[in-house]
Amino acid sequence: MHLELPKLPMANFKDFAKHYLMIVLSILTALGLEAWIEHAHHAHAAASASQQIETELRANLDDLHEATRINQSRLAPLRQLDAAITGDIRKGLPRAAINEHIQAMKKQFMLSLNWPAFNTQAWDVAVANQSATWINPANLRRYSMAYAAQRSAGEWMTHDSTVALNTPRMAALRTELDLGVAVDPVEFVSVLREMVNTMNETQAHLAQTQTSLLNALPGNAGNAASAP
Repeated sequence: MHLELPKLPMANFKDFAKHYLMIVLSILTALGLEAWIEHAHHAHAAASASQQIETELRANLDDLHEATRINQSRLAPLRQLDAAITGDIRKGLPRAAINEHIQAMKKQFMLSLNWPAFNTQAWDVAVANQSATWINPANLRRYSMAYAAQRSAGEWMTHDSTVALNTPRMAALRTELDLGVAVDPVEFVSVLREMVNTMNETQAHLAQTQTSLLNALPGNAGNAASAP
């Protein structure tokens, strides 16, 4: 900041006071203008970052809804198969008869999970260029919670989603069914229910993440409260 003030003759204290006041006012004006420009820059950066973050979260929410819908459609056949074979076992049907039923429905013995991408580029950029620090604290808290929920769900999917699933036995049963080999009905239902539970857990984590995303977006508080 550089100021050029006129050089005025100062014959008495009154002239000195005027000159001093002019200097002070010039400095305060320059500082105020600089602060206003900086504030405007920060406000613009915060608004731009918020818009990009909300656009990204809306896209993630759309992907989440699609993944939930697909998973639900794939979960239905597993539940139907479980109900059918469990009913056969409880009725005391012969193993051969149960295996015929299993063979007739073997195409439904398939675990296929759909998972949203959960992009974070907008958030990462806002953190990297520090524009996140200028976002309204309440909004920033909601954004942060939404991305934290995404990370938590992603970690569960990567590390914990198959902990309760006997994957080798599931693959072996799939092979035996394809070859037409008789399987143990109780073991079959046991692995089948592991698959159903894994799907249910996946849907539950997606539902929790959906609530956080809805809470982060303006105008969605009511939707978050009624989310499944």
